[in-house]
Amino acid sequence: MIYYGRQDINEADIQAVEAVLRSDFLTQGPAIERFEQRVAQYCGVKYAVAVCNATSALHIACLAAGLGKGDLLWTSPITFVASANCARYCGADVDFVDIDENTYNMSASALEQKLQEAKRQGRLPKIVVPVHMAGQSCDMRAIKKLSEEYGFTLLEDASHCVGADYADTKVGSCAYSDMAVLSFHPVKIITTGEGGMVLTNDAALYEQLCLYRSHGITRDPKHMTKESDGDWYYQQVALGFNYRMTDIQAALGASQMDRLDEFVARRRALAARYDALLRDLPLKTPFVLDGAQPSWHLYIVRIDFDRVHKTKQQIFAKMRARGIALNLHYIPVHTQPYYEALGFHAEDCPAAMAYYHEALTLPLYPCMTDAEQEMVARALREVLIGG
Repeated sequence: MIYYGRQDINEADIQAVEAVLRSDFLTQGPAIERFEQRVAQYCGVKYAVAVCNATSALHIACLAAGLGKGDLLWTSPITFVASANCARYCGADVDFVDIDENTYNMSASALEQKLQEAKRQGRLPKIVVPVHMAGQSCDMRAIKKLSEEYGFTLLEDASHCVGADYADTKVGSCAYSDMAVLSFHPVKIITTGEGGMVLTNDAALYEQLCLYRSHGITRDPKHMTKESDGDWYYQQVALGFNYRMTDIQAALGASQMDRLDEFVARRRALAARYDALLRDLPLKTPFVLDGAQPSWHLYIVRIDFDRVHKTKQQIFAKMRARGIALNLHYIPVHTQPYYEALGFHAEDCPAAMAYYHEALTLPLYPCMTDAEQEMVARALREVLIGG
């Protein structure tokens, strides 16, 4: 079975994890700081805070930005539910900005129109979370200008986008945002098994992120309410969480960083091959925004169902019968029962719904061979235009 994504673990990765298992530290040790430094240096950002997964990264980023009850966070409907749920964890409200029909990212023009109306109503968002779908950056220059005009915190959900480039910077540099979140799930660009990270150039946000990551506890005298009782002393100064990454995970992540550029180059080559292999099929291949160089976490096509007389379910089943497991990223968040109960309706985001009805995710991962990719393309051709 050819799956839509998979990790690529080599002997160096295994040795890096083994070294931690033989060391004095399994968690809260030196491997975490080394991994943070590697990622920060690669992205060109000042601070990095490693956590147990990207969902917790989104949560503490919202807390560090002061999101709370009565506040509002806006995000894309085409994302994993965590991009919206992070607001609910903080007691805040959520709303959705429809997507650009070409990139499947948050539409900058839709965001501007929504902001204009929200200003008239006196209900502007405190945080906007643009999601870099499939490994391609949103139009961050345009969104950054809107953040300056309307005064919201800009939090990039770059979970798909490790290793990608935008406007001559690495995604994660926070050149166009206050914070950015990365994911290291096994199907992402690099993996720590489970894991995430928050990046920022703001020292005050960094201190808050570190605090919320580890129970709200500090040993730093400048954050304490009274003089220390001794070397053992600590204080809980906020309601934090146990969102720490382990040294085992961090060691794997740091080792994977050695091959990040190799992974991205292979993903880009595979995406270019798909473009050629699928050129004459009744579908739309991915569009690349000017100034963006995606890292291609996902390769998503949109089926022209006016020309393909099969249902999406039939396509899924016929591809699986040929040994190929497709996927779909994502069911629009605002149509999930939890959010429908909050008053959202499918028609609130028409571009997202049109995308959902047509989109399919094809297999793509660095260790995928050319022969396997050709098998996928051949099978898709048979299913779409064959009997």
